[in-house]
Amino acid sequence: MSRTTLRGALVVDGTGAPGRSDDVTIDDGRIVGIGAAEQDDDVVDLDGLVLAPGFIDPHTHLDAQVLWDPDLTPSSWHGVTTAVVGNCGFGIAPAPPAYRETLVRTLENVEGMSAAALRAGIDWDFESFPDYLAHLRGRDVRLNLAALVGHTPIRLAVLGDEASERPATEDEIVTMETLVAEAVAAGGIGFATSRSKNHQGAGGRPVPSRLATMDEVVRLARASRAAGGRIVQLATGPDLKEPDELLAFAAAVDTPVTWTALLADVGHRGESIERLRATRQGADSLWAQIACRPIVTQTTLRSPTAFGMCPSFAEVLGLPVDRRSEPYRDETWRTRARVEADDQWGHRWRQITVAESDAHPDLLGGASVAEVAEARGIHPLDVMLDVALDDDLATRFRLVLLNDDEDEIADLLRADGALLALSDAGAHASQLCDACYTTDLLGGWVRERSAVSLERAVWHLTGNPAARFGLTQRGRIEVGLAADLVAFDPTTIAAGALERVADLPANADRLISRSAGVEHVWVAGTRIRRGGADTDARPGDVLTA
Repeated sequence: MSRTTLRGALVVDGTGAPGRSDDVTIDDGRIVGIGAAEQDDDVVDLDGLVLAPGFIDPHTHLDAQVLWDPDLTPSSWHGVTTAVVGNCGFGIAPAPPAYRETLVRTLENVEGMSAAALRAGIDWDFESFPDYLAHLRGRDVRLNLAALVGHTPIRLAVLGDEASERPATEDEIVTMETLVAEAVAAGGIGFATSRSKNHQGAGGRPVPSRLATMDEVVRLARASRAAGGRIVQLATGPDLKEPDELLAFAAAVDTPVTWTALLADVGHRGESIERLRATRQGADSLWAQIACRPIVTQTTLRSPTAFGMCPSFAEVLGLPVDRRSEPYRDETWRTRARVEADDQWGHRWRQITVAESDAHPDLLGGASVAEVAEARGIHPLDVMLDVALDDDLATRFRLVLLNDDEDEIADLLRADGALLALSDAGAHASQLCDACYTTDLLGGWVRERSAVSLERAVWHLTGNPAARFGLTQRGRIEVGLAADLVAFDPTTIAAGALERVADLPANADRLISRSAGVEHVWVAGTRIRRGGADTDARPGDVLTA
């Protein structure tokens, strides 16, 4: 690897400091100089571009995808050089052979992944979490990965089929503490768990972490910290959601905590920013994960993950896919489902439309299900069910879930204590694609709306997540740090329109977004993108705490 000088760019270093024109010299995977270069073995002209640290995506579910897609698309197209996996306590290790199918069905229900793709794409050449990390290190991967230790597979490995049914015994908690410590010692960067009511796993049952007592959660988080873990990631739930509960939890685990999710709701303006302030006033170790894109999904009633918080739909998720139309035809089930759906979705019916339908092309992109319901004299849920049944459950509905208040999103981007995240890259692949949030931030929120400065936006993508997750060698342009870098055109950078492609294992489909303006990307000094196109290099590594 030759010494290379990156010349002519506006250097935005990831600290939030004003950008400056400067040369940056890299050699042997590191930044070795900032300023006029002493020698010009190799010069890359970056005139007109911004040079920033490589983007860090703190909330992905790429744990399985990396096994069949070493390029980790589309994240790698959008300037991401490091992805954090294992979020919300989900993952594919530990993976005792007897419970691998349970892991697959959990990811199918809770993260909207194709079970067929998972079965075809995971080679299972590992069992323990250390084995999984060793397996990744043996592969040529385009990006760096940092892995959280997931509570759900740890619990499943110890409690087996009862992991979603009961609290753990003292001996079982001790065993789990040992597994967490071993996983962090092998390279895990922290611990992740979920208390979310929306997380329904295999068989429509609560994911295993939801059955844990708070004592268990705290002890596993402490085991992670004692072994060197830097962070706890938490999907909040009924018993761990309010500011005082989050503050008490952060104090108990004595580790920085990042919690999911703080979203702006146009129907409840101001609540998110007040909630953020309430947690930040009590502890500077609490970081709320926010998003800069509206949470919009294209979902089918064959995999109704978005409705999983409704008990009636949890029952559906517990059925084999080929039997999920049965309750939809049952008026007794519909009667219960209407009430539950109104409670959760009543204020959203006018934001749900038909995105794809063979049986009802007249509804595509037109009236909302609420408007169709009014015309037909029925309930909006009945519209969805009837249309879906006519399409053999293949209808795709476009749902605006949350984060649809642009003014409050801008406030959150400017506020203290917010961690920009929530791409969910690798999850819900056929329903949404937010892996492009990095280019959307720089194109939409910086250039088009002027809602946040370029320097603040770059800090959100680099210096802030690096600091929160203990990735001390990344996130800043500084002599001695790893040469993970992105050069982009601030006048053109943008996220492309969503496209549906069938390129997953077993011919499963997904949504992707291509990027504009991401001209060059380096991972550890090796260029993985040149002139707006990918190279063949795969220099990524597994980063450790």
